[in-house]
Amino acid sequence: MKTSELIYDWNQKDPASLRPPGRVLLNDETLRDGLQSPSVRDPSIEEKLHILHLMEALGINSLDLGLPGAGQRAVEHVEALAREIVQRKMKIRANCAARTHENDIRPIAEIVQRTGLNIEAATFLGSSPIRRYTEGWTDDFLLQTTETAVKYARSLGLDVMYVTEDTSRCDPETVKRLYKTAINCGARSIVICDTAGHATPTGAFALVRFVLEEVVKPSGEKIRVDWHGHCDRGLGIANSIAALVAGAECVHACALGIGERVGNTQMDQMLMNLRLMEIPPWTDQDLTKLKEYCEVVSRATGVPIPPNYPVVGEDAFRTATGVHAAAVIKAYKKNDIELANAVYSGVPSHVFGLQQIIDIGPMSGKSNVLFWLEQRGLPVSDQVVDRIYKRAKASDHTLTEAEILECVEAATS
Repeated sequence: MKTSELIYDWNQKDPASLRPPGRVLLNDETLRDGLQSPSVRDPSIEEKLHILHLMEALGINSLDLGLPGAGQRAVEHVEALAREIVQRKMKIRANCAARTHENDIRPIAEIVQRTGLNIEAATFLGSSPIRRYTEGWTDDFLLQTTETAVKYARSLGLDVMYVTEDTSRCDPETVKRLYKTAINCGARSIVICDTAGHATPTGAFALVRFVLEEVVKPSGEKIRVDWHGHCDRGLGIANSIAALVAGAECVHACALGIGERVGNTQMDQMLMNLRLMEIPPWTDQDLTKLKEYCEVVSRATGVPIPPNYPVVGEDAFRTATGVHAAAVIKAYKKNDIELANAVYSGVPSHVFGLQQIIDIGPMSGKSNVLFWLEQRGLPVSDQVVDRIYKRAKASDHTLTEAEILECVEAATS
């Protein structure tokens, strides 16, 4: 019997209106927005090139190469990444962040000229009333700044992605005026931002739907709408899916959710969910390099992966609990890997090139001990099993391999 026939999936009972209406794109912000975290280390060029290739392997559609207006180091790194994409004939598309200022936009055009790579200029500008009040900006200043920046970028031959910061706390009239101005001046993609992590899924849905109905459709232009979210309320993934359901086409995210404050939407979790939700074009995407992608980013930035982190955390597919382990072991004994991966996990480990792990701890049963020994071809006897079992029950932690082998040696000698 197929494993799918043994699961009643309430997730499939959602109406079509609760699924993204079209294709879903992903833009990787790891090497730009993700590096705004005050706790990260800026990776070397070599590390960034490795991460770039893993993005390509995972099918990620585009990435933010960096903000070349920030200085010479940024220019060198952005240019190295751009050259790699060109030389390796990679499919991934590129964009660069830029404040709505000529000094930020010009370096992007210069890198395009030197490398031959088409790079979209992601020009960003604060929009919310609280930001306007703090900065002393008038509505006319925002509109004039938008018009000048977008027209300047277009005059240099750049495609423009127009980004309004803090859109999720911006009044409707300003949202409409800013996006309409950007579109009229030549922007062909617009980014709705939950910069402060303020939105809820209902808010994300309402905001995206408003922009589509009040700005994009009346424009008569083919405009890509992106969602860029943060995780201050722990809703990064939920908000991103809600934005897609509302009609957004692309989600911006970072590996491990790195980024300012508590971070951005988690790219790895977006990939996992789009794959498991069977959202085109991710239905059959090979995600076996997802763990490597996260581990490389973790090492390069100095951000540790929590043990309980979905898919790639040390404990994601690991159990030492007797009841849980017994069920997994019974599935293995039926020679059914898919069954073993699904009986106590809502995420099938084999999809990501991983497997279930049975360990031994204070909550384990003897079946854990037997399975652990058999998997490693070690001698199984009542004395060995009893010694390990008693050691585990007296312990305050899951036994290490060294501790288990110590028990085996003591029992067999």
